[in-house]
Amino acid sequence: MRQRAERGRRPARRQSGYKRESIPRQAQLFDVITLGNGGDGLARPVVPSEDNTDPVFIPFTAPGDRVLARQTSRDRAIPKQIIVAAPERIDPICALFGRCGGCALQHLPMAWSLEWKTTLLQTGFRKAGVSDLPDIHQIQSQPGSRRRADLALRRLPGAITIGLHQRGGDPVDLTGCHLLHPTLISLLPPLRDLLLKTDLLKREGDLLINLLDSGPDLLLSTDTAPTTSDRSCLAAFATQYAIPRIAWRRAGTLDDPEILTQIAPVRIHFGDAEVEPPPGAFLQASHDGEAAIQAAVIAALPHISGRKARVIELYAGCGTLTFPLADHVHVEAFEGHPAAVRALQQASSGRRIDVSLRDLNRQPVESRDLASALAVILDPPRSGAGLQMTQILDGKPDVLIYVSCNPKVLFRDTATLLAKGYRLDSVTLVDQFLWSAEIETVCRFSRSRGR
Repeated sequence: MRQRAERGRRPARRQSGYKRESIPRQAQLFDVITLGNGGDGLARPVVPSEDNTDPVFIPFTAPGDRVLARQTSRDRAIPKQIIVAAPERIDPICALFGRCGGCALQHLPMAWSLEWKTTLLQTGFRKAGVSDLPDIHQIQSQPGSRRRADLALRRLPGAITIGLHQRGGDPVDLTGCHLLHPTLISLLPPLRDLLLKTDLLKREGDLLINLLDSGPDLLLSTDTAPTTSDRSCLAAFATQYAIPRIAWRRAGTLDDPEILTQIAPVRIHFGDAEVEPPPGAFLQASHDGEAAIQAAVIAALPHISGRKARVIELYAGCGTLTFPLADHVHVEAFEGHPAAVRALQQASSGRRIDVSLRDLNRQPVESRDLASALAVILDPPRSGAGLQMTQILDGKPDVLIYVSCNPKVLFRDTATLLAKGYRLDSVTLVDQFLWSAEIETVCRFSRSRGR
């Protein structure tokens, strides 16, 4: 659920095994058959040639489209004109769609994309070996609800660009957005003016904004250290726009951020717990998406016998799941980010929560500890749980509640869990990344003792 690419970045240069001469130079007609896992249309040429019979991926197309497109590699093409539109195709609501790298599916209805994501899950689970697939519970966020933005910064002559990278290109200035919360969008014009007046940004950088309960929380990553004058400008900006905290770190590093100005307490609530997250802390993309994930995890808990029931939570972050869980069971929470652990510890006083700092990718919780827990809650980074999954498979806890942001890794782990005697009991799809191919999933796996 964490460490996802939250803004369009330049993709790695593709290495084609084909000579340039084998790629048609002129635009040609393609029929779009389906959507690939990344949301691009998978299409075949209407009139195949001897050296051009393979399918290609064409962005911003829909199944049923006939599109005039020009190939840029053996398996990629860019659309030039929709000749025949698919019945489901609609007009995108954003003027930046097709240039901004934030959305891939605005040309299709939200209900259609939700069903498409559901079908992807169904297909993936069946390929992983799930024979008795439970019904998939669906939850979809609403436009304008995203409270977290990871944006690119670029200084141009006399201007500042704040936005998302277009595919394989420069950032597109975000002059409007139907994904982001209006509070975040309203901050962008004054932020452009602020950065233009300071020396913080020489060429490029990043801006991460979290909309907390206390207000916007800003983390600037720039290529120039702030001067005394810059700090004064930022303090005045924070006061004028009611921004409790602005932090900074040098672009391209993972250094601990330096707080440049803080004019008020910083807080977010998980249930009745008040947490002070560190700058740039991971949050779920939307408040309703967070609530849906929390509810699905709580619903997946086994029947609890007594207040001493204990669960182990892996990759706990700042406590998104920890505090709701602690209302029902004793939680042993493990997290590898020191600042997140400090925030979690400070808010855990008096609660049934034990917090441990632990790099689970290098020092996983051992199988014997996992085996004795009522349940294990796993919320790994996008790359998966690595060595920690090995310990889970060895320990064989009776219940594993798996929160995933990467279906490919989830399906791989599902196949391994099935081979170890687990069954898939429930699946919840949380669609909080609207108009994208991203999928959040909460799954409950269980096994009978002795299997």
